[in-house]
Amino acid sequence: MTSPTNKPADTYSPLYFLGSLGAGGIVVTFFMYLLFWVPHTGRPVPVFEDITAAFSSGTILQQGMILAAVIGIALFTFLNVSSLVWNLRALSAFKKTDAYTKLRNSNAESTLLAQPLALAMTVNAMFIVGLVFVPNLWAIVEYLFPMAMVAFALIGVMAFRTIGDFLGRILSKGGLFDVTANNSFAQLLPAFAISMVGVGFAAPAAMSNNPVTVGAALVLSTFFGIAAIIYATVAAITAFNSMMHYGTAREAGPTLMIIVPIMTVLGILFLRQDHGLHTTFGSHSNAGETMVFLTRLLSVQIVFLMLGLTVLIRQEYFKDFVLGSRMSPGSYALVCPAVALSVMLQFFVNKGLVSAGVVDKYSLVYWGLTAFALASQATAIALVLRLNRQHFKAPIALPVVVAGE
Repeated sequence: MTSPTNKPADTYSPLYFLGSLGAGGIVVTFFMYLLFWVPHTGRPVPVFEDITAAFSSGTILQQGMILAAVIGIALFTFLNVSSLVWNLRALSAFKKTDAYTKLRNSNAESTLLAQPLALAMTVNAMFIVGLVFVPNLWAIVEYLFPMAMVAFALIGVMAFRTIGDFLGRILSKGGLFDVTANNSFAQLLPAFAISMVGVGFAAPAAMSNNPVTVGAALVLSTFFGIAAIIYATVAAITAFNSMMHYGTAREAGPTLMIIVPIMTVLGILFLRQDHGLHTTFGSHSNAGETMVFLTRLLSVQIVFLMLGLTVLIRQEYFKDFVLGSRMSPGSYALVCPAVALSVMLQFFVNKGLVSAGVVDKYSLVYWGLTAFALASQATAIALVLRLNRQHFKAPIALPVVVAGE
């Protein structure tokens, strides 16, 4: 139990890495403004030169949009990195405690995958920062792709080593995994981490002009993507069986919506692969197929959003853990589906409906649909700010509940 003068975050859990992850995800939501609303002819993504040109020649509304995006990217990148650094230091100290030993011998060992998940997101955020703020970056981008792939490879090795420790312990001997405590989707966190590494590997496939780089990116991103799908499928089936028996663990309720960010990450991974196959290897898919693909992913997300929100509302989770006085680092998992839905809706509207000719860009219907993406982004921002204030500033004398234990 914390003392009245301590912050809830003083009772550490690896799930606090989700705070860094959420801030990094919000960076991506602001980049969507630039990706879809700033012309970038000849390049798959907008860069510094495209952004400054659009700002200098745009209307007041366009300039306001660009300014909001740039400021948002800068602020939440700072929050992402500062939270990551805090977590790395806190985890280092946590490893010297008996609580860490206990965690490594419980179901909650899988929460350690939040570290490579957050690290992979930060690498993605840093690439966005480079595109937006560094002049002439595109001239040397082919040299940066191999460096980024090395970084993702190291993070991937970290993730698989942690997964290996966890699965090796529980699968080599019986009775080491508490099935009664598996009544949430907390065990899908490793799949989320693997998919985040995979989408990082897929970036050079979409943006490089070097066939070797594109080929390597396609192979590596495919491996991580398939591994994430397999792990998520197995973990979800076993967890759902436990939830049907014992109900959903209240403090881990937000994990019911972890499928939402996994779908967005895998969706971007496959879109990046499709673009690389088209530009480098001459493989073609049409706009209608992309629209249906994105619709399928969005449908899965909506189903799990409805499931998660139904359970959370019935358990009065928001009343206690978000708006009330109870604290759980697992609450940061609420940010991920809000971010993921915002990004997926942007892709669905722009790469799906607009590209297929179903909706005219900048029409009333276009902005009506985009409003849902902006509302989801605003929800993510509000959650991050609210949870940071709860866990890192507000003194509390109540116990902090750690999801997954």
